[in-house]
Amino acid sequence: MRRLLSTIFHLLFFVSMSVFGSPAAAAEHHPFQPGEKMHFVLKYGAISAGAATLEVHEMDEIQGVEAYHFVMTARSNSFIDLFFKVRDRIDSYADAKMNHSLYYKKDQKEGKTRRNIKVDFDWEKNESTYVNFDTEPKVIGLLPGTFDPLSVYYYSRLLDFENVGEFEHPVTDGEKNLMGIMRVIGKETIHVPAGTFETLVLEPDLQNMEGVFSKKPRAKIKLWVTNDARRLLVQMKSKAIVGSFVAELIAVEGHLSEKVSSLKNSE
Repeated sequence: MRRLLSTIFHLLFFVSMSVFGSPAAAAEHHPFQPGEKMHFVLKYGAISAGAATLEVHEMDEIQGVEAYHFVMTARSNSFIDLFFKVRDRIDSYADAKMNHSLYYKKDQKEGKTRRNIKVDFDWEKNESTYVNFDTEPKVIGLLPGTFDPLSVYYYSRLLDFENVGEFEHPVTDGEKNLMGIMRVIGKETIHVPAGTFETLVLEPDLQNMEGVFSKKPRAKIKLWVTNDARRLLVQMKSKAIVGSFVAELIAVEGHLSEKVSSLKNSE
């Protein structure tokens, strides 16, 4: 039971390690701005397990560089808290031009598990430094344009998914580097609590993934993003060794809220 719940709440964090793109495809216009906040419900089958958010905070400054501040949270609901309480938060900072990450931290509280991870990106040395609480710092080299697992999702929203069917890009969580692949596998009209949307269906390559996903030969994760310039994440589904689970968009706040008109609302 605990392994299942932990897997559900890792979905939003874990899948982001596979959202990749080509630097040449990035656009100057950014469809996300401070104030944007997406709300998701997390479910295992028909069972509601909790909620998650993706949010763009006010612009900040890291190492003297103007930076976007992205935040992801995930928490179990009151019923699930009785078995396995989850309170996770990731803060990610990327330069204002969306060239690479600058700083990444993860506060993970899942049952008895506690992690307080911080990753500093040094682009003069092309390396990152990882620490978890007071552990010995771990330093690894960086490929140009490397993003952390959260900011790479926002970077992917700049890409031309519709006209190019496959992307790859370097991503790191501070412990290891991944050069992964994201494929566009189709288009679909889907219904979620936020409305009805025309979407592109994306599928990351899981060959470099670990844990419950890699242990099941047919494990898959699929993402549905709006088929427009916003590239809003509408739904994620996964089949893994412990079962199938889903994250569905329920609301969007901020500068895009008035523009997020689903097919149902625009009829």
